[in-house]
Amino acid sequence: MTTSRAPVLDIHAILRQLPHRYPFLLIDRVIELEKGKHITALKNVTINEPFFPGHFPHRPVMPGVLILEALAQAAGILAFQTAGVIPDENTRFFFVGIDAARFRKPVVPGDQLLLKAEFVRAMRGIWKFATVAEVEGQEVCSAEMMVAPETKG
Repeated sequence: MTTSRAPVLDIHAILRQLPHRYPFLLIDRVIELEKGKHITALKNVTINEPFFPGHFPHRPVMPGVLILEALAQAAGILAFQTAGVIPDENTRFFFVGIDAARFRKPVVPGDQLLLKAEFVRAMRGIWKFATVAEVEGQEVCSAEMMVAPETKG
């Protein structure tokens, strides 16, 4: 099943919101966002991804760490939107922790990842999110993630 809802943030808005660029930008579209609450984003997985030739040549599977990174990017967009800031050389959120990561099913070319992050809490400058990645309504990955603003120092 492909999700075709109109984007809340298209690729141009995402490029303004995240510092990541090809081949590391892993969000194609944001389809739902409520500041301080939750985000739903999409990642279209294609055979042209630069990691597939080596992971694995005869059975391409998206590396789990990149699924986690895509979830972290979705959480990052939610953090920036909630804080009302646009990242620049002085303002960034960094991924600082992960707990309870689980992988339930391989992600392969042709899949569309539905990336969901829910704001859980902010404490001492660290924001916590509950994240889930789904393909066709089935959970493929979940984790609790923490991000924090960059500290100059």
